[in-house]
Amino acid sequence: MATDLPGFVEGHLKLISGKEVELADGNAPAIMAENYARYPLIILSQGEKKEIARVTADGNGNYRTALPPGDYVLDVQARARGHVRAKPQRFTVVSNQTVRVDMNIDTGVR
Repeated sequence: MATDLPGFVEGHLKLISGKEVELADGNAPAIMAENYARYPLIILSQGEKKEIARVTADGNGNYRTALPPGDYVLDVQARARGHVRAKPQRFTVVSNQTVRVDMNIDTGVR
């Protein structure tokens, strides 16, 4: 049955800080790649706010994961500790389709 197939969520994680520097050629500094791992994303159920999955962006800030169809919230794990600012993003996964959800994180580093 088609409704049993998972769907996918993918997107781009953008880290924002007062020290962010973009090089003249448009490439992010190499140190940014390791920074993505410091900000794992969590996927929560919309109703119970139960953690469903955890995903870490790759070296370019991109992520993708399969999820069962349903309503979810994308958040940042570190946000609960108060040192980063990010707006939780609601999204819906549909069987055999991909939904795009980008996340901006203010790391608070100035």
